[in-house]
Amino acid sequence: MAARLNPRHQGMVREKIKASQLVNFLQNHVLGRKKATATQLKAADILLRKCIPDLNRTEVTGKDGGPVESVGIVTDDPLEAGRQYQRLISGK
Repeated sequence: MAARLNPRHQGMVREKIKASQLVNFLQNHVLGRKKATATQLKAADILLRKCIPDLNRTEVTGKDGGPVESVGIVTDDPLEAGRQYQRLISGK
């Protein structure tokens, strides 16, 4: 068998499957398709927090830790929007 390009791939896939199973369980409970005890809900909550990062604790900063620069493109012409985008990412 050939060597894996990313040795952690299998583990990452398993993590995603576990997280999706927890989300499905919680969705089914919320939608009334499945009953769940308070203990099951708390356990699912704890496990989900371990699988999925808490976005409330994610800090977004701009260049050199400064503020994030917001830039917009306003045009109805898709070709012009593409040109403006290319200028933005190239820094010209």
